[in-house]
Amino acid sequence: MKSNTLAALILGGLLSLGFVLSAKDIGESLLKMKSMERTVTVKGLAEKEVKATIAIQPIRFTEVDNDLNTLYASVQEKTDKVISFLTEQGFTADEISTSQPSIEDRQAQGYVDPNVKYRYTAKVSISLYTKRVDLLLNSQQKILVLAKDGIAISSEDYNSRTEFLFTELNKVKPEMVQSATQNAREVASKFASDSNSTLGKIKQASQGQFSISNRDSNTPYIKKVRIVSTLTYYLDD
Repeated sequence: MKSNTLAALILGGLLSLGFVLSAKDIGESLLKMKSMERTVTVKGLAEKEVKATIAIQPIRFTEVDNDLNTLYASVQEKTDKVISFLTEQGFTADEISTSQPSIEDRQAQGYVDPNVKYRYTAKVSISLYTKRVDLLLNSQQKILVLAKDGIAISSEDYNSRTEFLFTELNKVKPEMVQSATQNAREVASKFASDSNSTLGKIKQASQGQFSISNRDSNTPYIKKVRIVSTLTYYLDD
């Protein structure tokens, strides 16, 4: 009975020792594999020029007078002429919106500048929101005709600039992601070739963020869509 117990203990000890040695060998093998792992991380660029899909044009003008009733009548008359001009260009009522004019009474400020000729100033803003970008661009070339009716359209200040938006990013995303990935693979392949290696599979990939900017200041309706993807490839000997 004692001999059987002793044999079992010896057997158990040998098995435990075997497991320990086996685990050690496996651990050392994993460390060797990790140290032998070689990778290269590259960035892939894709750019695409697109045309804006939405245009927002603020049309602003200022009217002055010393009589408030006369000022209101003049503002209404000139607002109607601007809306009539836009309608003649082909825009619909759904694309045109107006806001209440901002009236400033300079005498109400408690100090009257003797050089100021008019007491009241009205600032008028009409907004054009359209998906017909080409129609808007064409109408901008004709808007100076309103000057004949005494309507001086403000266009120099920042708030009067036309804003162009591109809203169809999802349509170009797949193509651009593919292009960025191909660009990254070309860079990685060149690196592998120069290091006498073979490019392996992708280990890790990060799509990156899309950015949309104006192509240049003269053509803000042309947008440049850009993405930079980051990919890590395995290198094989």
